[in-house]
Amino acid sequence: MAVIGYHASHEQIPPARLLANVVHAEQAGFAAAMCSDHLEPWSRAQGHSGFAWSWLGAALASTGLRFGVVTCPGYRYHPTTVAHAIATLAAMFPGRLWTALGSGENLNEHVTGRPWPPKETRQQVLAECFAVIGDLLRGETVNHDGAITVDRARLWDLPPQPPPLIVPALTPETAAGFAGVADGFVTVNQPPEALRTMLSAYRDNGGTGPAVLQVHLSWAPTHDEAAAIAEQQWGTNVFDSPTMAGLATPEEFERRARELGDELGGAVAESVVISAEPGVHAEQLARYAGLGFDEIYLHHVGRDQERFIDVFGAQVLPRLR
Repeated sequence: MAVIGYHASHEQIPPARLLANVVHAEQAGFAAAMCSDHLEPWSRAQGHSGFAWSWLGAALASTGLRFGVVTCPGYRYHPTTVAHAIATLAAMFPGRLWTALGSGENLNEHVTGRPWPPKETRQQVLAECFAVIGDLLRGETVNHDGAITVDRARLWDLPPQPPPLIVPALTPETAAGFAGVADGFVTVNQPPEALRTMLSAYRDNGGTGPAVLQVHLSWAPTHDEAAAIAEQQWGTNVFDSPTMAGLATPEEFERRARELGDELGGAVAESVVISAEPGVHAEQLARYAGLGFDEIYLHHVGRDQERFIDVFGAQVLPRLR
């Protein structure tokens, strides 16, 4: 059966409370955890954005869980900075960290003042960052002159083994294009046929690492409450990947969500698994696992994480084991 993990959403929960949540999740039976790495939330209703890298040090020290983080090198982080952060955490907590290197969102990267490049350019930057970060984590001295520049970089404290670098993929093209260099891939819940296509794109192009799925879900004691939570907290996260990558501020996301009008609820229902029944969530998660995903991370899009952790720990995780 797939590993079932807990997703820690920095955009929605202040960092001290989020640390308590992940400790609670381990006690409730979640077997792993992952987190986002944002400078800004997607909306003012979400309202938070702690620094993932310092939080990860505390979370790894406070639990025995393995953690993943989705980050973007090449813009507000130089790839040597990302490699340095990965190496230090992995040296202190060997075998407990994976990092997903993505092409990023303007929401987090516009602060440098550089024009936000098109997807083709961002993919080139990402390919170079994979190479630079991988070489640094293997102990090499790196010089590089391309879309990014590196001058005689090396890391002095390294983990026993280079930790996995995986790729976040929302399209089959990205999953296929990075299958040969990434140690796995992570995507988000989509219709089953789309997920099968993603898995095939990765596997058929040489990808042998774990397939990871993040599932956005909303649970509450009643369906109406669960739906309202999803729309209030995740209504700005229902757009296609070019839109999600291109908008620059929470206010821009909020404006686009308002433009959907009465269609917003339906769009949220397509992006978030909404149900008041723990058994329904367990059945849906089992179907995702049956597609071939090795690890599944549950992201309850509400802000009452304590109640979600207790209910899913007692009523969902045992069914998935």
